[in-house]
Amino acid sequence: MKNLFKILALVFTGFFIISCEKDEDQAVINETSAGKISADKSAVVLNELNANDAIITFTWTKPTFSIAVVPNQKVEFGIKGDGFKKSATVDFSNDMTSGSVTHATMNAAMFAIGAVPDVVNDIEVRLKTSVGSAAFYSNVIALKVTPYTPNPDLVYPKINVPGAYAGAAGYANWTPSNSPNLFSPEKNDKYRGFIFIKDASGDNGKYKFAINQDWPGNKGDDGTNTGKLKVDGSDIVPAAAGTYYMKVDWAANTYSAVLANFGIIGDATPTGWGSDTDFVYNPATKTYVINSIALSNTGVFKFRANDDWAIKFQPKDADQTLVSGTGVQSYLSLEGTVTGDPGYKVSQAGNYKIELDLHNSAYYKLTITKL
Repeated sequence: MKNLFKILALVFTGFFIISCEKDEDQAVINETSAGKISADKSAVVLNELNANDAIITFTWTKPTFSIAVVPNQKVEFGIKGDGFKKSATVDFSNDMTSGSVTHATMNAAMFAIGAVPDVVNDIEVRLKTSVGSAAFYSNVIALKVTPYTPNPDLVYPKINVPGAYAGAAGYANWTPSNSPNLFSPEKNDKYRGFIFIKDASGDNGKYKFAINQDWPGNKGDDGTNTGKLKVDGSDIVPAAAGTYYMKVDWAANTYSAVLANFGIIGDATPTGWGSDTDFVYNPATKTYVINSIALSNTGVFKFRANDDWAIKFQPKDADQTLVSGTGVQSYLSLEGTVTGDPGYKVSQAGNYKIELDLHNSAYYKLTITKL
């Protein structure tokens, strides 16, 4: 028993010594001079066409410490005024004192911190130097950044909707890698989006759901036609031709498909609130188009499905005046992203081309162009 007490005493003494050594190490790692960062630009406009090109170069002076350390260093981005509560970083090796960031890398960082695409965002930048669990920061510099809407294929999880209908929609029949996608904006295994079926007769409109742009693990109807899926299940047969709004819960093996053929209506249109002017699907651009319609600047208009008000595309929370040739994000009432009942307006009366791009359920895009 005495030997046991001796052993335990030695163990506890060892723990105490180690603990003291760790505390002492932490106490002597002090920053003796802070890092300092600068950039070769104060404003940048990001462009997906130049994704792999450098857009900005940062130069910095490293911080110094009271003892020799090998730190990690990153350039950190945050929205101005947020205090870097939501931030994104780009790593640089420890031997560097300057480094460039590409359009794609910068855009991914902007997306991560919640910057708004296609408008100027006020961004703060600093050098973050880490030594173990301790972090040290440089001065903060201001930067104006205009991000682009990120490619959904690179940001959001997706499933594919291959089928016999896809060729007429501008894709390829029964080809998971060349078919419409349903995206998961919340990244929660729940997917949604639109597909267009030109002909539902016979086998022409059939489809299934695939993942990873390939057939292994594909899912079809479980045979009950009640919205339930199973792996390698049956082809799904649409009720009619047209545009379908689809929702798939991949984990729960459920799906739904609702007809949603859109048109424009409102007192700014030639037919007022009495009837709709329908969109036509263009397989070449994979968008829904009204090639020419007269719009007044004294009224508003909305986009609704099936000549009814159950499904609408609208601004987020207030009437919005559209700018010719500028694409804006539009919001689907079914998805709970619209506040109130806002509509769209134009500042100049005239004939307009209207285009709805619905291929990305995380960013439905509306563009009007004055003719």
